[in-house]
Amino acid sequence: MYEERKRWLFLGLPFTFTKYYINEDLLTVREGFFKTVENDCYMYKIQDVQHTATLVEKLFGLGTVVCFTGDTTHPNLELKHIKHSREIKSYILEESENARIRRRTVNMLDIGSGEMEDIDDADFES
Repeated sequence: MYEERKRWLFLGLPFTFTKYYINEDLLTVREGFFKTVENDCYMYKIQDVQHTATLVEKLFGLGTVVCFTGDTTHPNLELKHIKHSREIKSYILEESENARIRRRTVNMLDIGSGEMEDIDDADFES
């Protein structure tokens, strides 16, 4: 499980009111000070994960993780300016796949070419 805080780009200081909680079943974003808004996304809904790091983020050891989800409220869920971003990206990718397997919602693609002829029906010359 990870708990991370969005940080300022200036020196990577954690003076924002956005926290990210990540465990094997759920990714939660909690934002705000006077009015707190909490948004959850189940791990099995995360389809792909992207890591980006600008030059300034790299200087302060930060990065941004973008989760492409099937969630209606956040189709592109961003974990902005966080420490350990590569490690968190790998964790989310692995746990989202495990969550899909546990829920039996794994999507399989048939990348074969159109129609395949049954090998028993094929005419072979000896």
